[in-house]
Amino acid sequence: VQLQASGGGLVQAGGSLKLSCVVSGRIFSNAIMGWFRQASGKEREFVAGMNWSGGRIFYSDSVQGRFTISRDTISRDNAKTVVYLQMNSLKPEDTAVYFCATKRPGLIVTSEYLYWGQGTQVTVSS
Repeated sequence: VQLQASGGGLVQAGGSLKLSCVVSGRIFSNAIMGWFRQASGKEREFVAGMNWSGGRIFYSDSVQGRFTISRDTISRDNAKTVVYLQMNSLKPEDTAVYFCATKRPGLIVTSEYLYWGQGTQVTVSS
């Protein structure tokens, strides 16, 4: 399984960014998809996650109401899918490297994701 995140950049406080994560390869059936972030000098933290169908979605308290996770299949055999993180009303404290990840079905709010992307930098200026 390969994950390629993109869409990061520099934005002013109050602005928006949309991150994308292309997931390819032998994706788990009914996989869990998640976004995490790691600010400089801090531990990586869970941001948002969803099950394959989108029927279960969770957000961290710090982004609830501002961020939206979604998924779209871009190949007919589910061998490639894209996971998005729409980020609105960005704050300087949202500055971090953002990672996408995937795991087998089960818990969503956990650090035990199996495959990770390389990360994309989001910087929010005040």
